[in-house]
Amino acid sequence: MKIPKRIQPLVEDGLVDEVLRPLMSGKEATVYLVRCGDDIRCAKVYKDVAVRSFKKAVQYQEGRKVRNSRRQRAMEKGSRFGRDEQEKVWQTAEVEALYRLRDAGVRVPEAFGCFDGVLLMELITDETGDVAPRLNDILIPVERAVEDHTTMMHYVMRMLCVGLVHGDLSEFNVLMAADGPVIIDLPQAVNAAGNNNAPTMLARDIANMTRYYAQYVPELAQTRYAEELWALYEAGALHPDMKLTGEFTRQEHDVDVDSVMQQIEEAFREEMEKRERMREAD
Repeated sequence: MKIPKRIQPLVEDGLVDEVLRPLMSGKEATVYLVRCGDDIRCAKVYKDVAVRSFKKAVQYQEGRKVRNSRRQRAMEKGSRFGRDEQEKVWQTAEVEALYRLRDAGVRVPEAFGCFDGVLLMELITDETGDVAPRLNDILIPVERAVEDHTTMMHYVMRMLCVGLVHGDLSEFNVLMAADGPVIIDLPQAVNAAGNNNAPTMLARDIANMTRYYAQYVPELAQTRYAEELWALYEAGALHPDMKLTGEFTRQEHDVDVDSVMQQIEEAFREEMEKRERMREAD
């Protein structure tokens, strides 16, 4: 096939030998199957900010910093230079998250580097060696639901242990590989300590995954991993090998009505967006 313009420099530099075919196209990026020597990998080409439509990106960027103070000031002011720098931060956030999470024991694709808006990474395959499907596209055996839900909660915990919240986790960005679920799509991963939206995003991530697995095992809907995890995180008691219970007893205190209403509205919007994505996929 014709080599995409953004991948052409990687071919010229010898990082990619051949572009095989498009694999997936979304609102934020297009993914291609490429050959690198004897290996088949993925090349994720991020779309320009002018055509990318990731909703509420500002919420995800809160707390992200760059070392260069001039660039940081430009990003905060929203100048043209600042927007260009913010775009670079957005594009490199995923590869940095992939490296950190892999080291933390979270199953994510192995990253091989990000080159001018093109992320080279591992191709995830299923038991037959074919491209691994998204959870949304398959049915899993009921007996696997509890095990895989536990695995996903463990991954979310380990992400939080290194200070990250996925922020957009659902059955649409988890692949079912030969060795179990694999988390993908991390450019919007947020800083748990530096982003005021982190608790809400964590709760939404866990609610999305629990809703998916609860269709097979309804009692999973009664678990309260989000509250348990965030309470442990705030108390500084979270560590990567601890065993979660999925239980949580809330202490009595005055209710923050505004916060509760915000979370309800956020959950409603997310459900509407999920239904829209499902309609687009049909």
